[in-house]
Amino acid sequence: MASESEVRKYIAYWFQLGKKVLVRNGSEVLLPKSVIAGDRYSQEFEDCWQKIISPDSGDCYLQGTNETIAQLLTPAWDISPCARCAMPVVFQKTGMPPEFCPCNDLPNWPDTELPQPRSPVSTKSQLSGIRDRLKRSSGE
Repeated sequence: MASESEVRKYIAYWFQLGKKVLVRNGSEVLLPKSVIAGDRYSQEFEDCWQKIISPDSGDCYLQGTNETIAQLLTPAWDISPCARCAMPVVFQKTGMPPEFCPCNDLPNWPDTELPQPRSPVSTKSQLSGIRDRLKRSSGE
């Protein structure tokens, strides 16, 4: 089952490539200008996420997909990297894999020259981890 944090990350990655979320069957479109703010998701992304998971928003879809975000939060769905572009894609645990990745309509994607979408990173914890590994490898 895809957890809420995995679905949130899935949406965040696709937002970073310019994919929109269609709310109320497309009557409203969400695409935050910024997704990451330092070591966390931006407030703009968080506001979009709250709107996406709100029952008042009706059916919400990632642009280019057929599954609602609410469906993805059920045990029938999982998220794995796309074999073509390594971006997260959803698939049903039982049945056929998706026909295509949401990247299929992105021109020039995958583009290895561009930075890949990412999750927020805590610089302090990353640097602490590097320091600890260096201490261990030097025998201290």
